[in-house]
Amino acid sequence: MFAVTVRDHIMIAHSFRGEVFGPAQALHGATFVVDASFRRAELDADNIVVDIGLATAQLHEALADLTYTNLDDHPELAGVNTTTEFLAQLIAQRLATRVGDGRLGPHAGGLAGITVTLHESHVASASYELTFR
Repeated sequence: MFAVTVRDHIMIAHSFRGEVFGPAQALHGATFVVDASFRRAELDADNIVVDIGLATAQLHEALADLTYTNLDDHPELAGVNTTTEFLAQLIAQRLATRVGDGRLGPHAGGLAGITVTLHESHVASASYELTFR
């Protein structure tokens, strides 16, 4: 399996509901380094997994409405515990939509999947793996 990974970041504010979150129930900020890995079993006709430039641009667009926002006030996320795991899934789904819309190029339809990893710090991260077909 081949993979290409592109990286961006988001800076957000949010809070959580539920005792399990302890002090994170209060409004707090987070900066996430976001890695999106695109996978395929065989290289395309140009011997690439995906166009790195398009992948980088589409990741940035998928994150644009999240960064520098309070996710508690985001219309799509109101009432949701926006955990790192949840955000990884949301971003992977946004990228999958972009693949389906052709925004990652004509050969991106051959992708086997996408994995999005959000790095909370140098010691903690969470991922979501989306498989096509």
